[in-house]
Amino acid sequence: MRLPSRLTPLRFLGALLRARPWLAVSACVLGALWLLPGALLPLVIGGVVEDIRAGEDLLGGVGLVVLLGVAQAVYAGALIFAVHTMWIHGAAMTQRAVVEHTARLGASLRPQAGTGDVMAVSSSDINHIGNVFEVTGRLFGSVVAFLTVSLVLIGMSPLLGVIALVGVPLATLSMGKLVAPLQRRKGVQREELSSVNALAADIVSGLRILRGVGGEQQFLGRFRGASQRVRRAGVEVARSESWLVGAEVLLPGLVTVAITWLGARFVAAGTISVGELVAFYSSSVFLVVPVSTATEFTAAFSSAMVSAKKVCGVLSLRPLLSEPDAPVALPDGPLELHDTTSGFTAVAGKLTVVDAGPDAEALAARLARFADPEPGERVLVSGVPADHVALAELRSRVVYAHNQDLWFSGILRDQLVPAERAEVALWAADAEDIVEGLPNGLDELIGERGREVSGGQRQRLNLARALALDADTLLLDEPTSAVDAHTEARITERVTELRRGRTTVVFTESPLWKAVADEVITCVSS
Repeated sequence: MRLPSRLTPLRFLGALLRARPWLAVSACVLGALWLLPGALLPLVIGGVVEDIRAGEDLLGGVGLVVLLGVAQAVYAGALIFAVHTMWIHGAAMTQRAVVEHTARLGASLRPQAGTGDVMAVSSSDINHIGNVFEVTGRLFGSVVAFLTVSLVLIGMSPLLGVIALVGVPLATLSMGKLVAPLQRRKGVQREELSSVNALAADIVSGLRILRGVGGEQQFLGRFRGASQRVRRAGVEVARSESWLVGAEVLLPGLVTVAITWLGARFVAAGTISVGELVAFYSSSVFLVVPVSTATEFTAAFSSAMVSAKKVCGVLSLRPLLSEPDAPVALPDGPLELHDTTSGFTAVAGKLTVVDAGPDAEALAARLARFADPEPGERVLVSGVPADHVALAELRSRVVYAHNQDLWFSGILRDQLVPAERAEVALWAADAEDIVEGLPNGLDELIGERGREVSGGQRQRLNLARALALDADTLLLDEPTSAVDAHTEARITERVTELRRGRTTVVFTESPLWKAVADEVITCVSS
């Protein structure tokens, strides 16, 4: 799906429709074919009434009624298939666009968007966007049926036809004053839902800590308060929707009353026949169906616009790091890193240990280009400015493994890639005993953030995951801070052996790492 350069909610919804135009057209055509038999049925019934008065044969009229009923049933089945496919298309394409875009953003997503905003797209927004697509085909059919009935009624009685043709649209348009408050209240509800989603994510991620410090009740109170705000916002939305539904019945009903009253006067005056009055009354009652569909579309469109605005907000985010216009390729083999700000140099093919002081993390982020340099600053990768290298190449050649890196839910084997290096990486990280202790070994399902294992075990698995990549340059931030001294000693020796001939920079204060280092930097200042 190609998104417009200037993304707005309407343009986004239009892009979704253009992605599968034949599906949209088929839904609209089937919507018209579904309602046309119902639109013609009152007229046929009026003719049957005239045949009864005249004492004529009713077989033809009754047969036509049955034929229209069968046709409507057949087209209704096809329409249901089409509109549900439209719903799936709208919801799935929205979710796919957001997932692909957030994957491209990578580390740039977290500073720019809240967890609740992204979660709400999948939990509620895709449903609202799918709903407006589901009702679109029926709306088109309602418009066709409404025009058909109105034109026929004008031919039978211009006055009554004009009342139907003008009165029903006016009744529909008059409900527009109820749409703005509904849309505003749905926007408030959406914001509250994002907040409660974000709070829930924070509580789940820190549940172990909360239990440790006895903070469960306090956060439970906060979550209850947030839930109550969502409930109150939902009640306001329901209040607006109830007024809209009431107006949907009342206003077209007034038009039907007017048509029936005038029609009865015309019958008494001999202007129209009893059969035509029955046709007028049945048609005016039928016109409630298009009005109801229009009201349903209005509510669905209101929700979809709120959701599409939030989706566009996510899709409009841009990576914080810019790609170079003319990327420069890095030389093969181990790479040298040089930071002009601090004067730090990591010699190619050597193990360098840097004291984990207050500026160490900022240095690591600059070396791996997780942040663009300030004016006058520069990081050189084997003599090539880091911001002149394509991000994809830089990420594959210079890997930065932080000790707080997250684990996503999935099979352990799938997270140690490439698979042929998983065994040696687990050996170097002294993590073989962790795998042996899991019921399914490498095929064990590790949950979100690796909660099935302890902090020290998770740190060793993090190190194994980084080592498995066999990067030319590897930056490790406190890789063994949560393990005991004996385990750390084995890890330092094994990592030194495994990484021999490749550039490795370890940010730590551990004397065991300093003992195996080729070079130790005791002070780095930005």
